[in-house]
This record gives sequence, C-alpha cells and structure tokens, in this order.
Amino acid sequence: MRPIVQISLDLTDLDEALETAATALRAGVDWLEAGTPLILAEGLHGVRQLRAAFPGVPLVADLKTMDGGYLEAEMMATAGATHVVVMARAHEETIKCVVRAGADFGCKVMGDNLGCHDMVTAAKSLEDLGCDYVVHHIGYDERRGIAAAGRPMPSPLDQLREVVAAVHVPVQAVGGLSIEQAIRCPQYGAPLVVLGAPLTIDADAFRTADGDLEGALRLICRTIHGE
Repeated sequence: MRPIVQISLDLTDLDEALETAATALRAGVDWLEAGTPLILAEGLHGVRQLRAAFPGVPLVADLKTMDGGYLEAEMMATAGATHVVVMARAHEETIKCVVRAGADFGCKVMGDNLGCHDMVTAAKSLEDLGCDYVVHHIGYDERRGIAAAGRPMPSPLDQLREVVAAVHVPVQAVGGLSIEQAIRCPQYGAPLVVLGAPLTIDADAFRTADGDLEGALRLICRTIHGE
C-alpha cells in the first residue's frame, strides 16, 4: 500500500481548521482528520464544513466511539466522514454496530487500541470484528502520567512491528511520535502516517518554528511518499 499522509486537525476553531486543512492539502497531505477536540467544539457542523470545503478528500472523524456505535457512525457518515474511529475497549457489540453502520453508509471503520492491556491481541480482535484499519495508539494522558512518574515514556513504535504482523489490515501508529518517527512508520509496515502535535510548537495551534507550515508539510509529504 502506498503511504498515506493524514493531518489531524486537533483544533477547536473551525476557521483555523479549514485554513490548516487547505494548507495541508496544497502541501500534499492525502487525508484530513476531524480530531476529537474539533468534533467536541463543532460537532457535525464541523464535519459538514470540512466536507463542503474539500469534496472528494478522505475525511476521518475521530469519534473514539465507546457506545451508541451505529448512530454515531451513521451521523458522521451522513455529515461527510469517510472514516470513523471506534475504541477496542468498547463492548464488541458496539464495534459490530459501527462496522454495520459503516457498511450501510459507505464509511470505513478504524479500530483504536488505546488503553488496552494487550495491544496486539486488541488489534487482532478489531480486525476480526470487521474493522478496516487498526490505530495503534498510546494516549496523551498515559504518556504524560508515566513521564511524570519518572518512568520511560512508551511509544507506539515499541510494539508496532508486532501489531502489524498480527493483522492483515493497514495499521496507523499514533501518540507522541516526533516528525522523524512518524516518517519512519512505513518502514515498520504501517503505511498510514499521522501528522499532528509533533509538527507544532504547542498542542493548541499548527505552527512551526519558522512559521512555514506549508513548506514543512510539503517536505514531509515528499519524504513519506518517496518523491
């Protein structure tokens, strides 16, 4: 599978998200993600606005669904999302409901193993339940808590090869990766590369040190795409 570059719009301002998305697409990004903060701030309206502004571009809605799976997936799919995210820690019936809604409304399902005690087994279970993709995810709070306790910070790369080997669906690694680490994900067999907070000065705005976001993204996309 050709590497795919996805930008996570983890922003709370819709205008900023739309501007960032336009910049990212000019730079060569393949997929857009309505990040969880944007969905919390703007909901279905935000997804509809992204779809209206960028027709034909794959759009991930990072719902992190834990319950009410069919309705949540249906709502986002009809608003324009092409992919939705369900958590492995949800009941398996919820995962099945999201998968069924995905089939009914033409939306792909990404299963996220954040918080699972056995990340590899969780990834395999997500595939077995019908998810089209696996998101191998070390959470923000988990990373910060472990670091605050003085223990080595976990990384999605720690078990990425094992997760990739356990499933046949494409894998995406998320959580605290530097730009350099994200770029290397395809070398681990994970072709879906997410760019987000590692590209920024802080977690609240997509800004690079020299202010040239588009230039930085263009270089990253060319590297990942092998151009």
